[in-house]
Formats: sequence, C-alpha cells, structure tokens
Amino acid sequence: MITGELKSKIDRVWDSFWSGGISNPLEVIEQITYLLFIRRLDDLQTLEENKARVATGGVVESPVFLPGQEHLRWKRFKDDEAAAMYELVAGEVFPFLRTLGGDGSTYSEHMKDARFTVPTPALLSKVVDMLNDIPMADRDTNGDLYEYLLSKIANAGVNGQFRTPRHIIKLMVDMTAPKPTDEICDPACGTAGFLVAASEYVREKHPATLTDAAQRKHFHQSMFHGYDFDSTMLRIGSMNMLMHGVESPDIRYRDSLSEGAAGDAEKYTLILANPPFAGSLDYDSTSKDLQRVVKTKKTELLFLALFLKLLKSGGRAAVIVPDGVLFGSSKAHKDLRKTLVEDQKLDAVVKLPSGVFKPYAGVSTAILFFTKTNSGGTDDVWFYDVQADGYSLDDKRNPVEADDLPDVLTRWAARTTTERDRERTEQSFCVPKTDIVAQGYDLSLNRYKEIVHDETEHRPPLEIIADIEALEDEIAKGVAELKAMLS
Repeated sequence: MITGELKSKIDRVWDSFWSGGISNPLEVIEQITYLLFIRRLDDLQTLEENKARVATGGVVESPVFLPGQEHLRWKRFKDDEAAAMYELVAGEVFPFLRTLGGDGSTYSEHMKDARFTVPTPALLSKVVDMLNDIPMADRDTNGDLYEYLLSKIANAGVNGQFRTPRHIIKLMVDMTAPKPTDEICDPACGTAGFLVAASEYVREKHPATLTDAAQRKHFHQSMFHGYDFDSTMLRIGSMNMLMHGVESPDIRYRDSLSEGAAGDAEKYTLILANPPFAGSLDYDSTSKDLQRVVKTKKTELLFLALFLKLLKSGGRAAVIVPDGVLFGSSKAHKDLRKTLVEDQKLDAVVKLPSGVFKPYAGVSTAILFFTKTNSGGTDDVWFYDVQADGYSLDDKRNPVEADDLPDVLTRWAARTTTERDRERTEQSFCVPKTDIVAQGYDLSLNRYKEIVHDETEHRPPLEIIADIEALEDEIAKGVAELKAMLS
C-alpha cells in the first residue's frame, strides 16, 4: 500500500496539472508515464554499468545513453533548477525518447510519438521530486502508485469507461485461475487491468514461476498479450504492467476486429476481457473470418467470435457481455449462443447487478465462462445471480457489507458437484444442456430461475378493513373520554 503522504503528493501534483490547464486525466497520467519511463531508462543504464564493472571492466555492451547523452539521464537533471530542467526535458529528453526502439520492448515502441505537455517549469520540478521519492525497486509500491493514478481517471468522472472495477477483474481471474504455462490475452486491454491481475495471481499462487529460468522468461516476455487501438491506452497499459513487475509484455496497437488481426489464431490459452459493447462496424472493415462465424455488425458479438478464433483448443475465456447477448433474438445472437453451447463448452453465466459500471453506464451485464473444444462438451451450465458486489449500486458506489462475490468463488468450485443438486429458486444453480436447447439457446438467468411464491394464507380484505374501522372507533372514543376528563 502506498502511504498517505505519497497519496497526498500525487493529489497535489494532480491538482497542479488541472490548475495548469491540463484537465484530461488521461493526459496527466500520460505525462507522468513518460517521466517514469525516463527514470526507468536511467535505472537500466545503472544496472548495465554495475554488471559491466564485474564482467567487462566497465564497458557497457548495450548502453541506453551513448557518450554525449549522459546529461539526459534522470539522475543528472533531477536536481537542476526548474527552468533549466524544463528546457532540457522539453528540448532534448523527449526528442531522445522518440528515437528509442532498439531494445525491442513495447515501452520504447509506444514512446516514439511522446509529446511533452507539462505546462510550467514549477510543475515539472514538482512531478520529478514526487517520482524521485518513490522506491522503484519495490514492485508493490510501484504497482499501488500506478493503480492510484488510474483510479483518478474514474474519480475525475472522465474516461472511466476504460476501467473495469478491480474487484470484478479479480473475481474473473480467481475463477479462471491462470497457470504459469498459460498465454493470456486481452484483445481490448485498455489500461491492462486484466493482465496485471493475472500476473499478480500467478506470482501469489505459483511463486516458483519466478525462480525457474525458463518460466521466468515466459512470465516476462511471452505470457501476457494485450491489444488496443488507442495509443494513449497502450502507453498507460504498458507502464502499468512494468510498474507491476512484468518487464516486456506484448502490448500492441491493433484493431482487433479488423482484417489485419488474423495472425494470432489459436495462439492463447486464456482470454480475459471486457470488450466494447453497443458499437457497430461496417461489414467492409470487419475481418471476413469473423463474419463467417457470425454475420453481424455488433461489436459484442464480433468480439466473442474473435475470442473463439484466438483460443487454442482447450483454451478458456471469461468475458463480460451486455445482457442482450444472452437473449437477443436476431439470427446472429442465436447462432453465436448455439455455437457456444453445441460446438464449444459453455461453463457458466454469472449475472452482475446493473449498477456495477455506474456512474459510467447502467447497462445490465453478465460474465460468460467458456472453453474452446470445437467438439462440444456443454453438459450443465452453471448460473449465479449476483445481487451485491460489496458496493452500493447507485452512482456513488460506496462500500457496503453485502457482497456475493466470495460466495460466487466458493460455489464455482463446486459447480460440477453439489451445485447440481440446488433448486432453481436458489441464487445459483445448474441447468442441463437439454433445457437450454429447448429454450432456443436463451442464456438469460430469468429464463430458468424459479420464483418462490408466497403461500401464506391472508385474511379477506373486507375483514381487515372492518378491523381497522373498529380500531378507529376505539381511538375516537378514547380521545372523547380524554377531552371530557380535561374539561
């Protein structure tokens, strides 16, 4: 956890950006991201210099900063007077950033169009001082710092749609239980929240991953993959992964639904995503491969078709979808649901309360869990009706005691055993495939949930009214007696 003192510093810097004329929280985080990257480059050079002293007598084989560029290093300019620092960073450091890319990291690739927009020398000096106080060797502190910065997006009420609630992400990651051998992808990664959570899960549950050389290389270089077509999101997502200790994730520019996204077919073993909904694309710009799976313009259906294409056989997915995917009556909706049930293995439908994405959207959503088999395998589909997620379901989203998510995780583990014996009046239950087929592949929970009817015998309404009238007479009589006594 970052300290209250550090949070206060971040808040002061944030306020300074706003008072300096930068009101877009994404731009604020972007500028801080550039400076964090500059500091990282200096740390990498220092690490290489330390290694070189032992191995080659001081000669750095792959220096980040060449002779004549030493003055561009963080440790050289961080204590400069504000005006001189500002001139150096704007005139030389940022142009230097744009020339990088030789190390092959996605960070360098995303920095090539870096723009310096910090408005004043005083603000730059303040931000540099704040970032210099952070112990960058501490992965937990780095990650918490960046998460706190990202939370400012939501708190500012701008671009909050980029952030899936962290507790919902954690639930999906816990339910899919990533393994050290997985190749994990989010084709609409935004700030990389799903990939970060998956990396933290692997660190916690499989600590040996980072002590085995081959697994460690896989973890840092080939385990995590994210696509987005927003360059700002790519920079922020890449830095988020770095700050959480993943050194070289594959975070790339890609319009996932376009024709150019065909190269990764059957590449991944786990997909975690909250893709954009309610969008509509032109047929001409959409991958023909996806159109063969489902003929539609709707992005939520096209993304599901994409996930089936990207997964290896045996690969699994946890995906947030709008409720319309579960019961939509168009041919495309029905065909896709039939594909999930008949050709693949549909594992679960977890219905979320409609307030989960407030204040940015009030749309009702669910999480689909499925496994790619290409040979069927759906037996019983597990349904859970989440009614509380630990936060109020209004625009304020304040913490509350009611929280079904721990129960979701517990019952998910029993979905093939005791959950099959539960009645459909319960909060969770299983539905046989035959019932789903009989309902035309409708996956809405309300289609299968049974309501408990109140069987209490009530008195006839006229009898109740007579009792009320008698009680009123008694009250009137008592009031009259009380007045007589007082007079």
